[in-house]
Amino acid sequence: MSANSKYNYPKQLSLLKFIWNAERIRKNPIPFHHRFFEEFGDTFSVRLPKSKYILLSRDNDVAEYILQKNQRNYHKSALQTTYLSKYLGNGLLTVNGDFWLKQRRLIQPAFHKQKMNQLVENMNTTIVSELNNLPENKLVNLYPVMNNLAFNVVAKSLFHITSLESKLGRIKTIIEEVQNFLVKEIRLPHKVWWFKLSGQSQKHYNMAMESNAILNEIIDERERSKEVHNDLLDMLLETRYEDNGQPMSRAQLIDEIKILFIAGHETSANALTFTLKLLAMHPEVQQKIVDEMVSIEKETSDTIEQLQKMTYTTAVINESMRLYPPAWITDRENVADDTLLDYNIRKGTLIGISFYELHRNPKYWENPNDFIPERFLGEQKKQSLQYFYPFGAGPRMCIGMGFALYEMSLALAYLIKKYHISTDSDCIEFNPLVTLKPVGINVTFTPR
Repeated sequence: MSANSKYNYPKQLSLLKFIWNAERIRKNPIPFHHRFFEEFGDTFSVRLPKSKYILLSRDNDVAEYILQKNQRNYHKSALQTTYLSKYLGNGLLTVNGDFWLKQRRLIQPAFHKQKMNQLVENMNTTIVSELNNLPENKLVNLYPVMNNLAFNVVAKSLFHITSLESKLGRIKTIIEEVQNFLVKEIRLPHKVWWFKLSGQSQKHYNMAMESNAILNEIIDERERSKEVHNDLLDMLLETRYEDNGQPMSRAQLIDEIKILFIAGHETSANALTFTLKLLAMHPEVQQKIVDEMVSIEKETSDTIEQLQKMTYTTAVINESMRLYPPAWITDRENVADDTLLDYNIRKGTLIGISFYELHRNPKYWENPNDFIPERFLGEQKKQSLQYFYPFGAGPRMCIGMGFALYEMSLALAYLIKKYHISTDSDCIEFNPLVTLKPVGINVTFTPR
């Protein structure tokens, strides 16, 4: 496209209307996104000062184009790189370009299926231990239980050591507090001066540095011990860059471990919470999981083989993540002018893809708000997967997808075999922060 080409954008939401609703959008943007999509179409824009634009879309063609077909021209925006990297460092989640590709190629082998299979027994042991003493026959606030479970599964898979519990507990606290503050920074940019003046920015930066120091101690202990644990830390310590045969620097290793903690535990905790709530609302689906597990256990006692046969359980997890995608939105900026759909867009346009809305777009889904696991079985599965982005898409698809699916499948199988799960409410509330976080979800576990 020539420099003189005229830029044109989709239907515009006025900046004044956007600002008027800004505070309510900050608290929960999803209802406003839905309203604006209904008013302006599947892709709309907001014009900012200095000819800058924001695009928001629930169009699958837009998602495919920027995440896959022309992904080289679309980098993660400053919202993800600048804000996140300040606290999380420069890991896979927060970097772009050649450095991202170099890190991805380095780390990817640690998440190959064969490597994940080595972690399954430890993962299953952790799940059974964490869920063995659930309160029975009374309402349980589900998210804290699932959050603790998912964190410990990641921690034990990374480190495979129980003597680190106090250190890992401190890392968990730091991650939660820093993330909550990070959301405030992103959604309240006009208050950045106050966050700095009041010392909040420095406080949370210091907490992030404290987590670095803890991880550094853990890595020091591992290297001194010379013991083999066959966990993710061992795998990451063994990785070598293709070009020079060198391992990651200590600082880079710490950054990548922090990303694995954050990306690996909160999203799984969210997905498990939403899935269990949906199962509590649909006892007939629970029974189908029980029937599947009984059938599978007659065929094999091997955990890996069981996981491979859990087609209905996997469909349930997928349908839950369709309705409540933990990574509910992503964004990109184009590094050069481009043509997107029928629009000529300027370099530096911020494009948001609402996976939450795309997953409920009636253009792609029949009865989009209904919980129907059969969408992900048989012939329907191929159709559904075209419009399904729980782990993103393209080269930047979540590296831990296999790990997360193993963890969620094992947890569901254990819980559904042991308990009938019920609820006193069909209401599902959430808070769209960095991830789609469940709020006030209570269920009752009754022994079968």
